[in-house]
Amino acid sequence: MRQGIWTFVGLFRLVGARFENDATRNICVFELSLTTEARVGGARPSQTSSPGRLVPTLVKVAVWKRDKGRCVRCGTSDDLHFDHIIPYSKGGSSTNPDNIQILCEKHNIEKSGRIV
Repeated sequence: MRQGIWTFVGLFRLVGARFENDATRNICVFELSLTTEARVGGARPSQTSSPGRLVPTLVKVAVWKRDKGRCVRCGTSDDLHFDHIIPYSKGGSSTNPDNIQILCEKHNIEKSGRIV
């Protein structure tokens, strides 16, 4: 994750798509618009389901502010990840900011699924 880049888990409508060439490869550029529709492909998203391992945007914002947008181990602001302190696979919550921290890619890979 880079500063200024966020993931939004919402519903979007595909408005258009085009290919662009950057002299080395073709890139598909999608144009999306935010939608509030309740149905996508005939399925209704569950209103009661847990976000699972996905960290909700509000939690990301709180953790980003708390950790000042830097790895809590080395202080870098490059290649950042949101990490579960108690791994999701071991029952850790994605919705509690106290269980989420910012780690750089190197420290997140070193930590892996361990509780440190």
